[in-house]
Formats: sequence, structure tokens, C-alpha cells
Amino acid sequence: MLQTAAVAAEPASPSVKATTPHPLDQLSLGKIVQIRERLLQAQAAGKRVFRFESGDPSFAPPAHALDALTQAAHAGKTHYVPNNGIPELRRALARKVAEKNGLTSTTADDVFVTNGAMHALYVAFGALLDAGDEVIIPDPMWTEVAENIRLAGGVPVGVPLSAEHHFAYRAEDISAAITSRTKAIFVNTPHNPTGAVLSRDALGEILDLARHHDLYVVSDEAYEDVIYAPHVHHSIGALAAANERRVISIFSFSKSHAMPGLRTGYIVTRDATLHDRIPKLLRCTINGVNSLAQWAALAAVTGSDRHIAEMRDVYHERRDIMVRALTGIHGVHPFTPQGAFYVWAVLDSSVYERLEVADAGALATQLAERGLGCAPGDAFGTTCADALRFAFSCGTGMVREGSALLREALS
Repeated sequence: MLQTAAVAAEPASPSVKATTPHPLDQLSLGKIVQIRERLLQAQAAGKRVFRFESGDPSFAPPAHALDALTQAAHAGKTHYVPNNGIPELRRALARKVAEKNGLTSTTADDVFVTNGAMHALYVAFGALLDAGDEVIIPDPMWTEVAENIRLAGGVPVGVPLSAEHHFAYRAEDISAAITSRTKAIFVNTPHNPTGAVLSRDALGEILDLARHHDLYVVSDEAYEDVIYAPHVHHSIGALAAANERRVISIFSFSKSHAMPGLRTGYIVTRDATLHDRIPKLLRCTINGVNSLAQWAALAAVTGSDRHIAEMRDVYHERRDIMVRALTGIHGVHPFTPQGAFYVWAVLDSSVYERLEVADAGALATQLAERGLGCAPGDAFGTTCADALRFAFSCGTGMVREGSALLREALS
């Protein structure tokens, strides 16, 4: 009591309130968005633009998915839905990942429907990480992965990928980045931005490494169906034992079913702690994915998948057009993607000298001024500044015409 009274009697002294940076102040809207804004402004001014900066599929969703959406609306299925997803969709997704992805022990209780794969990342990392936990990720990597780790209080730790190893994410490189603070290894195959695809053996080595260090594996498989023969997509969760809880798998309808605007993705996990935490984050962020989008997703995953093969064939054609256009330009080294719909081109310094620009970022800006979109390498990490990513998800005509202009601009 005496100590409390003495402290209370001390005169107040002026002080400056300590400020801690807000988590959102550590994020940016991203260089891809900045390029996109320049292109949209040019387009609004009547200029022809080529949308190679954006990974938005040019296709419409399958007709049976749109029919289901319309029928659900007319049937009045427009009210609140269960927090974790409508039961019909969760059961169908459990069957899908068991039959297609090899996650054979999955039940509907292991599936959580999210507002797209990006929201799935936000929820997964938010449910998994404590402040200061480290997550190992490839470098380069889609920007929002690192950002969602940071928003959850975690620390992204990049492992550089190299052209020498065909941009493969290798267990031996991951191992060197593990510390006492590491909580998880993040895997993305097919990979955005390089288009690299991990083999079953490579995934097995990563899973063994996670087991050895008792780590989680977060697997983003949004591009599972955008893959080019002879390459095959493997889900790392299929390599886990039936009673193993360490793999968290994330999927999306945006790429496989050309439904990016319907914002439907899902998380698959067997971990009991995450089963408790994920519904809380879902409730406090979206309280259930759009009801009509879920009925469309149900039709997409249970109906004909012919559209997937058809889209893949078209993407293959576009890939070859763009790779041919970028091949043979002095100082430009395109990697032929094994999956996804991006061409990752590494640049020599001679390109900057020849085109009189300071770096890849300045080159991306110069191309945007000519109506040619792309994303500079440093939008994806800290070790890949000398690169550009070109998306061929836009229309085939745009890819054909724009690729010719791109070759001219870089030559």
C-alpha cells in the first residue's frame, strides 16, 4: 500500500507516446498493382494494352457452374450459410481431394471454405502462427504469401531459387534456412511466378525434412490443373501418413475453374488445433463465403471437368507463343513454365544498358508506357530483382499480338 501511494504521489512528467508501427503500414499495394494502374489509365485513354501483368483467366466459368448459381438465386438460397461452408460443398470437396489429390483420410470436417485462396492463406497463417514464428518460403514467391505471414505476426524467410536448378525448391536449401523459430515450410507447386513444378520425390524430401524438425507444411495448390505434360501435379498431403497432422493444403476455384471473381477457395487440414481456430477466423472475417458462389463451386467440382483440359490446351498454346517470342533476345533468358501461366525471364545487365534503363523495375515501367504489362522481379522477393514475369492468362489474340510487340520492345 505504501509503495502504491508513493508512486501515485509522484508528479506527472510530460512524455511522448511510444508508437509501434501498425502491421498494415509494413505492407504496400504492390508493384503489380502500380503497373496495372498505369495500364488501366492508358486503356481508359483509348490506348491498346496487353495485360501480361495479371494472372486473371480469360475464360468464363463452366456453364454448369453458372447455371447452378442462377438456380440457387431463384431458389432463394441467398441467406446466411454455415460458417465453415455449406455441407454439400464440404462433402464434395472431401471426395475430390481424396480421389484426385490422394488425401484419402479427408472428411468433410477437415474442409473449410474460404473467400478465395488468398483468404485461405490469411486464415491458415492466422490460425497457425504465434508472434515471431518463421515460415520458410521460396524466393521469388507471389507477394501476398509473405504479406499474409507478416499480418499473422510471423516472419517470412526466403530461400533463393536459381535458374541453374530450374527454379526447383530444394530440401537441402530449405534445411539451411531452418532455425529454432521456424514453424512451417511453405510449398507452392505449380509455382507462381516461375512456373516450376515439384516432383513427387522433391515433395517427399521436403516432407521428411518437416518431420525431422517437427514443422508444419502449408501447401498452396491453386494451379494444380494448369500444368503441362510431361509434368504432373502431386499434392504433398498425399505423402503424409493417415494420422499425420502437419500438412495444411490450400486449393482454389479461381484458376482450375476460371472463377476468380466468385472468390471461392478451401483449406484442408486434419490438425485438431486448427479445427478449433479456423472457424473463429472465418466467423470474424467473412462469416461464410457468398452462398451463390458456393453452389456454383459445388456444380463445378461435381460436374464435367472437360473445361479444365480445354483451358490447359489453350494455355499450352499461349505459353509456346510467348516463350518463342522471348527466346533469342540478347540478355533475356525465359524459363519455359512447367505449370501455371507465367513466363519468368531472367535479365542480364546488358539489357538495361541497351535499353537505357536503370533496372528491371524501370524496364517494367517503360514497357507499361508502351501498353505492355509485366511484373518486375523484385515484386516477388529480395533475391530476384533482375527478372520480369509475363502472364499469358489473357486472350490468345492478345498473347500473339502482344508477344510480337514485346519482342520488338526488348530487342
